Amino acid sequence: MDLNTVLEVRDARQRVPWQTGDAYLGGGTYLFSEPQPHLRRLVDLGRMGWEPVTRLPDGSLEIAATCTIAQLSRFAADHSAPAAPLFEQCCRAFLASFKIWNMATVGGNLCNGLPAGPMISLIAALDGSCLLQAQDGSRRRVKVTDFITGAGRKDLGEGELLRSVTLSARALTCRTAFRQVSLYGLGRSGALVIGALDPLDGSLAVTVTAATVRPFRLWFPLPPGADTLRSALDGAVADHEWFDDIHGLPAWRRHMALRLAEEIRTELTTRPPSPKEATR
Repeated sequence: MDLNTVLEVRDARQRVPWQTGDAYLGGGTYLFSEPQPHLRRLVDLGRMGWEPVTRLPDGSLEIAATCTIAQLSRFAADHSAPAAPLFEQCCRAFLASFKIWNMATVGGNLCNGLPAGPMISLIAALDGSCLLQAQDGSRRRVKVTDFITGAGRKDLGEGELLRSVTLSARALTCRTAFRQVSLYGLGRSGALVIGALDPLDGSLAVTVTAATVRPFRLWFPLPPGADTLRSALDGAVADHEWFDDIHGLPAWRRHMALRLAEEIRTELTTRPPSPKEATR
């Protein structure tokens, strides 16, 4: 898609005042997928030189906003944390070709704020946080579950930049379970549910995305029974928060989310870790 209203593309390393009509350019897979008549200038993050994934001294991971899906997939293949398989599962949840994988970024997927964004699913399920940077250089952190406020809506100020997301070392030790369903074999996710069982205290987190307008992460100090889980999900998600579009009606999305959540609860609470998981 030619963006014929864009008059300038500038390097993000060159600090100039933010203007109406500016937009950050990461991979560009969304920006160049449809007309953007309101844009006049793109601020290219491609030369910022941010390390795609950084292992911090405390064992946590910092994933740069410019990290591509392909880079994240390659990193996860060599990472030994118990939650590492979830990275690849979420990467595979993209309705995308290898060309998109090599251009689309983690930050772009989060900042689009789409219900079916699988990087939103990944980071929310592992209770990750966003590092946001304002035009004046000030920074703040916000949980991904608070960063996405609705379908296509996010907690971003004018000219504010998503710099990175961080996953704690403890979250990476969780045993996870993943379920995804679409109306079509190669369709956009209609419901995506992830469970994370903490080996330290036995708590269980169940995260619902794609079926809802924003991510919902339910945390239980001990794994709940089937009825408790169902009641908790129904109590957390209001009727108007089940997403409605061509990829699934709200009633179907709710039904599938409840079904997948129960499958995950059963898997994580009744199945012992596999030998591979136990030796990670």
